Amino acid sequence: MSQRDAFFDNAKYAAIVLVAVGHAWEPLRDGSRTVSAMYMLVYAFHMPAFIVISGYFSRSFDGRPKQLKRLVSGLVVPYVVFETAYTLFTRWTDQEPDRPISLLDPLYLTWFLAALFLWRLTTPLWQRVRLPVPLALAVAMLATLSPSIGNDLDLQRALQFLPYFVLGLSLRPEHFRMVRRRAVRIAAVPVFAGAFVVAYWAVPRMTGAWFYHRDSAGELGAPEWYGVLMTPVLFGCSLVLVACFLSWVPGRRMWCTALGVGTLYGYLLHGFVAQGSKYWGWYDPAWMHRPLGAVVVTLVAAAVVTVLCTPPVRRALRFVVEPELRWLLRREAAEPDRERVAART
Repeated sequence: MSQRDAFFDNAKYAAIVLVAVGHAWEPLRDGSRTVSAMYMLVYAFHMPAFIVISGYFSRSFDGRPKQLKRLVSGLVVPYVVFETAYTLFTRWTDQEPDRPISLLDPLYLTWFLAALFLWRLTTPLWQRVRLPVPLALAVAMLATLSPSIGNDLDLQRALQFLPYFVLGLSLRPEHFRMVRRRAVRIAAVPVFAGAFVVAYWAVPRMTGAWFYHRDSAGELGAPEWYGVLMTPVLFGCSLVLVACFLSWVPGRRMWCTALGVGTLYGYLLHGFVAQGSKYWGWYDPAWMHRPLGAVVVTLVAAAVVTVLCTPPVRRALRFVVEPELRWLLRREAAEPDRERVAART
């Protein structure tokens, strides 16, 4: 078994913490321009970073039986389980007892599982076309013109985030070494500071929904051509921030490195706390909407998602997040040694 790269596990852990913190900040945005700016800044790069890394680790996908089994057990089954669970849970927290269970219309954060399933299935195609990233970017730009795409499997979001996944497929280890150079790390500080200033300026002038990538330009109240223009602009801005984010990710083993293995658990489970906290009134006290409240919310969100990535949680819930499915999927014959086969041909 090849040894895991601590850098990528650290990056995944840091990204999932930002995902949880972003969800925790959401109820605090009203009345706080600063929180809204931080929220917009984080949303500009946290999912792109996660998706680029997902694409990077999908480079070997070519549709072999073992990989298809992994798609079913690691994406399809968790999608069905958590789509159902979130629907039942939000019937209670949102006071919508008639909310239907629809496996075609992802609820809340389950869209990522559906999108990753589609992206992985199309990986062999993207690895064989010329100029895959520009082509994927063109697909994303066209998606912003099409409000008729609908909510089936949240296809609009899958298409608009597609360029980040395809970029990940195109990257090599040396590209990550480049962004981890000292010069990039130093430059990341003023870049992030400038990005926050721009976000602060943009809060009353621009909807942060552009960074969700789930709506067409028309659905965001903008002319259609805005989507064609905004897609490459946002793509470029997000990639700069992703590079700056990765430049500060440690490459050595740390206390949080092992937690990078369990980021899918943290992603899927923290949403119950994020949704329930509003229903339970955790945001009701007035002090929660002051600077101290934002700090407390940030620390609690980071702590909760950290706990959800730990080995005890993974062991307890492996049967639904990473099930074996031996009862469902038949066992295939051992795959031939690919290098030996290539040597014979």
